[in-house]
Amino acid sequence: MTPRVRSILITVAIGYFVWTLGYRIWESTFNNFAVEEIGVNAAQIGLTHALREVPGLLGFLAGFLALLLTEFHLAHLSLALMGVGIWLTAGVHGFPALVAAAFLMSTGFHFFMPANSSLVLMTVGQEEAPRVLGRLNSLSAAASVLGTLLIFGTLGRWGYRSLFQVAGIAVVACALLLLFFRTTPAPARQARRPAPLRRRYWLYYTLNVLFGSRRHIFTTFAVYLLIREYRVPAQVITLLYLLNSLMGTYLNQFFGQVVARFGERSVLSVNFALLALIFMGYLWVPQMPALAATVFPIPALRLGSWLLFPALSATPALLILLGLFVADNVLFSFSFALDCYFQKIALDRGEITPNVALGQTFNHMAAVVIPVVGGLIWETVGPQYTFLAGILIALACLGLVQWMRVPRPAFCPA
Repeated sequence: MTPRVRSILITVAIGYFVWTLGYRIWESTFNNFAVEEIGVNAAQIGLTHALREVPGLLGFLAGFLALLLTEFHLAHLSLALMGVGIWLTAGVHGFPALVAAAFLMSTGFHFFMPANSSLVLMTVGQEEAPRVLGRLNSLSAAASVLGTLLIFGTLGRWGYRSLFQVAGIAVVACALLLLFFRTTPAPARQARRPAPLRRRYWLYYTLNVLFGSRRHIFTTFAVYLLIREYRVPAQVITLLYLLNSLMGTYLNQFFGQVVARFGERSVLSVNFALLALIFMGYLWVPQMPALAATVFPIPALRLGSWLLFPALSATPALLILLGLFVADNVLFSFSFALDCYFQKIALDRGEITPNVALGQTFNHMAAVVIPVVGGLIWETVGPQYTFLAGILIALACLGLVQWMRVPRPAFCPA
C-alpha cells in the first residue's frame, strides 16, 4: 500500500468514525428530546422520521454533485452539514424547526455514505476492498459503543441541548480539519458525465431494493414484536444494540477477510439462507406454547443508583428471539459485499459514485414502502405474515445472488 493510498484511507477512517459517533449520539437521544423538550405527539414524530428519510431517496443527487466535487470533498462537506444539523437541533423550540434540523442532519448523513464508500472503492484494488470495508465497519461499531457510553456519562449532567451542541461542533470541526489539513491529495477528478442506468448493473439495483426491504422488516417489526408481545423494556433494547456494536468491533474485520477469500456470491448465499431461517424463527417461535410455559426471572442489575438492566421475566421463546435479533445484526454486517461486487463490474471509475448513490436511492425506497405495507399486513392478517414476507425476500435474494458474475476487471483504482 503506497503512502498516498494509506493517507487517503486514514482520512476516510477518521471521517467514518466521526460520522458514526455523531449519528449514534443524535439517533439515541432525538426521540426523547422531541417528546420531552418539544412535546411532539405520535403523528408528529412519525412525520419527522418519514421526512428524514427523504434525503435517502434523493441520494442519486450525490452522483450529480460528483460532477463538481471529488468524492473526498463531497464526503467531508456532507459530514460538516450533518454536524450543523446536530448543532441546530440544540436550539429547536418548535415542531417546524425540529423537522428542518432533522432534515439537514439527514441530508449530510445520507450524502456522506455513497461518497465515502465510492472513495474507498476508487482507491483500493478489488482484492483489498472487502478487507478495508470490513475494517471500516469495525471502526463504525467501536464508534457506536463510544457514542453509547458518552450518552450514559454526559446526558444526565449536560442535558439534551448541551449534548447536541458539543456533538455538532465536534463533527463540524473534524470535517473541516479533514478538508483543509491534508498533506496528500485525494484521487484526481477526471472528466465526467452523468452515468446512465445500465442493464449491466440491474442485479446491483435490484439487490439494493431487497436489502432495504429486508432491513426495514427486521428493524421495524422484530423490535415491535419484542416490545408489544414480550414487553421488553427500552434498556434491554439499548443493551442489545450495544452488544451488536461490541461484536461488530471484533467481527467485521474478520468478515472482510471472509468476503475477500470466498467471494461475494458465496458469502451472500450463506447469508440469505441463514436470514431465511431467522425470519422463520420469528414466524414460528411465538406460536409454540411449549416455549412460553417456563419463566426465568432475571433480576435487575444496578451500579449504585444507576439501573443497568431492569428485572425481566424471560421465557425460552423470548431468549430465542433475542438471540435471533443479535444474529440478524451479525448477518447484516455483510451488506458491504454488495458494494464490493459493484466495484468488480463497474465499467469505469467515474460510474462508481453515481451508481452507488443510485443504489442508496433504491435501498431507501423500501424505507418508505415496507413499514407501511408491513404494518397493514400485521394488523389485517397477523404478524406471522409480515415475517413470511421477510422469508420470501430472503429467498428472492438467495436466488438472485446466484446471478453474480464478474465478466472482467473493468478498471484499476488510482
